Amino acid sequence: MNGAESLVQTLLGAGVDTCFANPGTSEMHFVAALDRIPGMRCVLALFEGVATGAADGYARLAGKPAATLLHCGPGLANGLANLHNARRAQSAVVNCVGDQATHHRVLDAPLTADTEGWARGASHWVRTARSAATVGADAAVAVQAARTGPGQVATLILPSDTCWDEGGVVAPPLPVPVAAAPAPTTIATIARLYPWDGATMLFLGGSALSERGLRAAARLAAGTGVQLRTPISNARMARGQGRLAIERLPYPVDAACAVLADVRHLILAGARAPVGFFAYPGKPGRLAPATAQVHELARPEQDAAAALEALADQLGLPDAAPPATPRPEPARGAITSEAFAQSLAALLPEQAVVVDESITFGRGFFRGTFGAAPHDWLQLCGGAIGEGLPLATGAAIGAPGRRLVTLQADGSALYTVQALWTQARERLDVTTVIFDNRRYAILQGELTAVGANPGRTALDMLDLGRPDIDWVRVAEGFGVPAARATDMATFNDLFAQSCARSGPFLIALAT
Repeated sequence: MNGAESLVQTLLGAGVDTCFANPGTSEMHFVAALDRIPGMRCVLALFEGVATGAADGYARLAGKPAATLLHCGPGLANGLANLHNARRAQSAVVNCVGDQATHHRVLDAPLTADTEGWARGASHWVRTARSAATVGADAAVAVQAARTGPGQVATLILPSDTCWDEGGVVAPPLPVPVAAAPAPTTIATIARLYPWDGATMLFLGGSALSERGLRAAARLAAGTGVQLRTPISNARMARGQGRLAIERLPYPVDAACAVLADVRHLILAGARAPVGFFAYPGKPGRLAPATAQVHELARPEQDAAAALEALADQLGLPDAAPPATPRPEPARGAITSEAFAQSLAALLPEQAVVVDESITFGRGFFRGTFGAAPHDWLQLCGGAIGEGLPLATGAAIGAPGRRLVTLQADGSALYTVQALWTQARERLDVTTVIFDNRRYAILQGELTAVGANPGRTALDMLDLGRPDIDWVRVAEGFGVPAARATDMATFNDLFAQSCARSGPFLIALAT
């Protein structure tokens, strides 16, 4: 048995049975092992950023890690942006990266790089295999690291000789640490803050946004009157009818500070204290007022849902049904952000998964979709744009039988548009909606926010026209059927048809 065979068998034994791959020469023994060892679903991506983003989406829905297979340091570099996003989303990823053979590194061949150094910035755990005999054991530790709650990026670097040499040994799975519950003293300390008033806010993230966590949050909101908010970006959130409707903290600094201005007690449950996405001249970085006391009910790596349940129990609060939000009728007429949200809420299938990288056009979607059918909502967590299409690709494989709906800004879609090809190849049930405004609209807002006074040259850097991108032809070129909508009635028909059919479909929405 060679090292690559021990790697595949160890991953399978640890429950890792899906690999998103863009391999090269140094990974060919891993590829060959897939023929000899059944059980691994290997999904080809045309770009490494698609592979890493898909692994992120898979982990969020499947509840376990996928593997990636990338080619040497430069291949890793192509995938780093979405590994960064996966790390911020606390997703479990076993990131396998090929490398020069151990005896070849000294020759400084063209692809030789500081692969370990590049991996560290986007990984929780990094190791380079030293021999075929250690690959299996290294892989077992990588899976354990990836599955350490709530999820981590574990990068295993594999020099090619550690894969082709004989002497591989399959390693048994290692125990996975269970996410810790907060100490009873922490629960008791926060319970003593009660009675609360409108100046107390629960800031919810992580497992607090699961269906279980939201049930406990509903008890707390109904029984104490505490305010509820979430960060602007969340890895996964249960939403729709029968689930508690919670507003996000606004993205603009001034608006976020206004929401938090009167808060005296900010209680964190699975979330970090809110900070601005960027620094702006004359504006604060920390968004909570200096007078507010910040209390940590559950750290991001702890079981925030259990902490909310324990707090509600400590206060003796009964179960509470969330307020009902009626499901609207589809919108008609011109395309606006509000009209789109209304139609999405009306037409979204039961148990769909929404991947939201709509950016500027979609800032009103959250409130407008509270009345949709029960669904999960996934967002870009690390701020590195271009993950929406890959995220949906991996999520569709991690949640078979559920319709994926990608809300995708046109500019960021171009970073990883190759994901459409993988969706077509794998026949994934993904409806992609491209918000085709032909500009980097968010950057136009950022120019204003930093106090710049842009002229023609600056504005041209934000313009995606001249020539306009034909998204219907782009999608069809990758094998995805597509159509264009210039009004809400056409969108409604196309969206409903796409959700009723199998396979991927793209709607270019003229905004």
